[in-house]
Amino acid sequence: MAVERIELGKKDTSGAGCACCAAPETATTATTSAQVGETEVIRVEGMTCGHCVSAVTQELSAVGGVEGVDVDLVAGGVSTVTIRHSEPLSPDAVDAAVSEAGYSVVR
Repeated sequence: MAVERIELGKKDTSGAGCACCAAPETATTATTSAQVGETEVIRVEGMTCGHCVSAVTQELSAVGGVEGVDVDLVAGGVSTVTIRHSEPLSPDAVDAAVSEAGYSVVR
């Protein structure tokens, strides 16, 4: 599997990839800047591109106590999401945020 880095927010209109932005299946990592508190690692199914990563990052960042989100995208597979937080996270709040972005947490 070839790994290609893409910038978040950039679209490839080649016609391949996910329905949300027609980007090709590529691997990317999104990182927010804060490095505080504890971490929790979850697995998220269904992301295929930078837009997907951005949507999950944005929704999780809105959860109370979340200080940062790192996503290791596995296009079309199960991606690893590391959440840095300064207070305990509710599994229900995490699941709801990922669901709001349009994806599923794999438990």
